[in-house]
Amino acid sequence: MSLTLRPKSACAFDQISLGEVMLRLDPGEGRIRTARGFTAWEGGGEYNTSRGLRKCFGYKTAVVTALVDNEVGHLIEDLILQGGVAADFIQWREDDGIGRGVRNGLNFTERGFGIRGAVGVPDRGNTAASQLQPGDIDWDHIFGQLGVRWFHTGGIYAALSESTAALAVEAVKAAHQHGTVVSYDLNYRPSLWKSIGGLTKAREVNREIARHVDVMIGNEEDFTASLGFEVEGADPNISTIETDAFKRMIETAVKEFPNFKVAATTLRRVLTATKNDWSAILWHAGDFYESRKYPELEILDRVGGGDSFASGVQFGFMEFNDPQKAVDYGAAHGALASTTPGDTSMATRKEVEKQIGGGGARVVR
Repeated sequence: MSLTLRPKSACAFDQISLGEVMLRLDPGEGRIRTARGFTAWEGGGEYNTSRGLRKCFGYKTAVVTALVDNEVGHLIEDLILQGGVAADFIQWREDDGIGRGVRNGLNFTERGFGIRGAVGVPDRGNTAASQLQPGDIDWDHIFGQLGVRWFHTGGIYAALSESTAALAVEAVKAAHQHGTVVSYDLNYRPSLWKSIGGLTKAREVNREIARHVDVMIGNEEDFTASLGFEVEGADPNISTIETDAFKRMIETAVKEFPNFKVAATTLRRVLTATKNDWSAILWHAGDFYESRKYPELEILDRVGGGDSFASGVQFGFMEFNDPQKAVDYGAAHGALASTTPGDTSMATRKEVEKQIGGGGARVVR
């Protein structure tokens, strides 16, 4: 049994995401605290999937977000446009001069190395995207008149404010009404929830959204914290669960949320910040599908690897409607995204397919 997808010919967009796009400031090989220069990238957990689908796989995508109408906002917009993602649905907010009432989000991010883990320092209070609320977006126009095959959002955006949680609920309901497949990456971040109700609020919001999700993505911490499912047999020394533990958890989750048609996660064993064992597993229609394993994958920048996995899964279903291809494309795309700097993928479809086929790292001439 495959997913029911709207035909490409009937839709203006293959995929649209809802989320905040921040300006990522990267000190490269150094530390934030001693940096004298930063490289600027754009990034956001939900947006990264749209960029990956556009740049790697050639799909037509867009992002729904909000930015302040100032030089930083237009820098982020320019980076979005360079990524090929349509900016049609960006909501622009008037600049108040100093960011007292509304501002653009920043994300200072260290890549980590060896025994020193990656570090993220977000600076995103009172951002334009966090102030979006139900009624701000014409979902009937987007999903009904224009047409979208796949909609993606996630737990990072839902955690930004009371209004973004409500907007996420509004969006997934509207997508379903128009026959658009909905995916959601739980992406639990304790720091985002702690000032707005903590774990109790996280579960309340995510369980409400989960009732309208077709494709659920998340590791064991996500499923446990965000949805309340305990995982027996999980190893606390492994950053995500082992295969058997994931299977048990999903079998429990789909009984409570029978609307889940797909559930997927990456499986990572963190040896050091720059060396991870990497693979992925996906559940669909009662069966489990596993990707090839990437043992001791060398990591340049781990941020965004999970988002590239999610976009590869989306591509596998939209292009082939095949769960094995979905987990294979997701795992390979996520692995390759971890070998380049920035939140977003620099991989090509040809490179992804080479990895799926077991290709190595010999020089390409």
